[in-house]
Amino acid sequence: MDNQSENLTPEESLQVIRSMIEKTKTAVADNSFYFLLWGWLVFAAALLQYVLVVFVRTPMDGMAWNLMFVGFIVTIIRGARKQPRRVKTYVDEGLRHIWECVLILQIVIALIYFKRGDWEHCYPFFILSYSIGCFLTGRLIRFAPLGWGAVACWAIAILMTYTDTPTNMLLTSVAVLVSYIIPGYLLRAQYKHQRLKQ
Repeated sequence: MDNQSENLTPEESLQVIRSMIEKTKTAVADNSFYFLLWGWLVFAAALLQYVLVVFVRTPMDGMAWNLMFVGFIVTIIRGARKQPRRVKTYVDEGLRHIWECVLILQIVIALIYFKRGDWEHCYPFFILSYSIGCFLTGRLIRFAPLGWGAVACWAIAILMTYTDTPTNMLLTSVAVLVSYIIPGYLLRAQYKHQRLKQ
């Protein structure tokens, strides 16, 4: 393989890179399910918590985030049932490592704020952590909506420093809408369009 890569012209090398990106983009688009699953779960949990705080006024509002366990269970079951791809590119591996890092970072943030007890300040940090995954994924697969969603998350995180906790719950819903849900549907539409062309 090394000898083959040494014999490639610059144009052929670019074509190989483009091909890897397109294959990964198709795989990510095929997995838009996960963007939509996690997007809708976070969207629903943030709105449910807002309702529990503002209208129900219960101290048990944090229970809304137990919806995330549904996401973990569905992800594990779906991952176990899905046939692994035969060919994985460096971009595939990079994306996997990026999202593993985001997951670990989210767990660490949750543990820190659970221990500290000032959970109302955690929203911007959750948004910033998953926006990194969205931005890098968007750049690697050259899908602009993910990048723009991440940029919107950065603006929302800054805005959260000027708003109260219930408003931050609503802003969390907005952040996940622009960074996960909308790009997830756009990825799915693009994947379906590509499948029709084949």
